[in-house]
Amino acid sequence: MSKREADILVALQSMAYNPAVVKTARSLSHFGEHDLGWLAVAGVGMIVDKPRRRQWAALGAGTFTAHAASVVIKRFVRRPRPHDERVNIGVKTPSKLSFPSSHATNTGAAAVHLAQITGSKVPYVGVPIMMLSRMVLGVHYPTDTLAGALLGAGVATATIKVEKETR
Repeated sequence: MSKREADILVALQSMAYNPAVVKTARSLSHFGEHDLGWLAVAGVGMIVDKPRRRQWAALGAGTFTAHAASVVIKRFVRRPRPHDERVNIGVKTPSKLSFPSSHATNTGAAAVHLAQITGSKVPYVGVPIMMLSRMVLGVHYPTDTLAGALLGAGVATATIKVEKETR
C-alpha cells in the first residue's frame, strides 16, 4: 500500500508544486506542530468570548487530547514516514513515525469544536487543507491524514458531549 500511496504523493506534489503552496503548507505545519496553534486559538477564545468560555476550553482540551492520542497511536503502529526517493520532503518533523497525522488529528478536532461553537460548517474547510498540506510536504501518506482527521473528529465529539453534560 505504501507504494501506491507514494505514487499518489508524487502525483499530488507534481500538480501542487508551487513556491506559494509550499510556503503555505510550511506555515500550516508550524501552526499545527504540537497542537500549539489550536491551543492558542482556544486561549484567545476563552479571553474574548466569556459567554462561551467553557466551549473554548473544551476546544483546547479536545485538540490536546486528540493530538496526544495520535502520538500514542504512532508509537504502537510505528509506520515510517514516506521515504520514496521521488517524494520531496518539505519540512522537518519531530519523529519518523507517520500514522496517524497529528496535524490532521488536531485540525479535525478543532474543526468539530469550532463548528459547534460558531454554528457554522465553514471550519470543516480547514481539515482537507491541512490534510493536503501534509501530503504536499511529503511527510504523510493519504491514509495517515484521513485516519488523523477521523480520530480528531471522534475525540472532539466526545469532548463536546462531556462539556455539555457537565454544565
